[in-house]
Amino acid sequence: MHPFQIRPDQAVQDMLEFNKKLGEGLKTLTGIQEIDVGCSPREAVYKEDKLVLYRYTPVVDNPNPIPVLIVYALVNRPYMMDLQADRSTIRGLLEAGQDVYLIDWGYPDGADRYLSLDDYINGYLHRCVNTVCKRHGIDKVNILGVCQGGTFSLCYSALHPHRVQNLITMVTPVDFKTPENLLSKWVQELDIDLLVDTLGNIPGELLNWTFLSMKPFRLTGQKYLDMVDSLTDEKAAKNFLRMEKWIFDSPDQAGETFRQFTRDFFQQNKLIKGQVFLGEKRVSLRNVSMPVLNIFATEDHLVPPSASTPLQRYIGTADYTELAFKGGHIGIYVSGRAQRELPTAIGKWLEERNQGAVVK
Repeated sequence: MHPFQIRPDQAVQDMLEFNKKLGEGLKTLTGIQEIDVGCSPREAVYKEDKLVLYRYTPVVDNPNPIPVLIVYALVNRPYMMDLQADRSTIRGLLEAGQDVYLIDWGYPDGADRYLSLDDYINGYLHRCVNTVCKRHGIDKVNILGVCQGGTFSLCYSALHPHRVQNLITMVTPVDFKTPENLLSKWVQELDIDLLVDTLGNIPGELLNWTFLSMKPFRLTGQKYLDMVDSLTDEKAAKNFLRMEKWIFDSPDQAGETFRQFTRDFFQQNKLIKGQVFLGEKRVSLRNVSMPVLNIFATEDHLVPPSASTPLQRYIGTADYTELAFKGGHIGIYVSGRAQRELPTAIGKWLEERNQGAVVK
């Protein structure tokens, strides 16, 4: 028989097995109530407009005196960093002796349409840094920037190097026009002015389906077929639903910020050219003079390694370290390997460089 020939009796048997698993899985799903996300205790220490700055409760007696401020992307929600007890980068950082803060940008609405990159970086982010510094009696913080939040963190560190002790970038785009960058290719001919002028804020659902379309068969079909095999296990089903909750929890994007980020970064690649202006201030990556740890995922389809690794060529520090994680854009937060490797590596890297930190 030809290896690809389908036997009718086997096809019928496979369908019966699939339906049986699906039926049993539906029983599991009906017993699951609201899906909880976020596992680490925290408190809100600063609020402004939609933004909330959280501090996570330390789990060691003497955490690093220089806290880590996590700057997440505007797309999706930052609880991916603390999804559940066994899939939490934040918990790992706390156990590695770090004092952790995180910026939750919230959900922009019509009142935020005209917020600019300058408002986010020189405004909200700068005031969060100042808040952390004041609370701890220090002049500088450690920053961990994630994806677009890493690009924001690079811009901030270039404009305010006196406020950043160490900078960690995770799956962060720097060169936005590398050949492997499919997302960049898609937006090159986009009439960004027409889009923003028409819609105002950019719907999160529109962006979410754009990202899913980058791997349409895997992300909109195959994973749901695979899901059926694990639905009888309530724990596995909850794990799957937490990921689904995060994927489809997509805030709208402030129109003016989306316009500038798409045009200046994706379409014109101005960051590596030193041509990005925030307000009247020019962003020069040469001013990034603090130690930098650049973490990228080798199988990242959203931010390919070639978009992240050029960072070393453009920044002004000699203390530059790269950490390649074998996995994808999402796995770097939630996979078992990530939980074992990354928080410990980040904690060790920070401890080595915080020896000379001055605390008032």
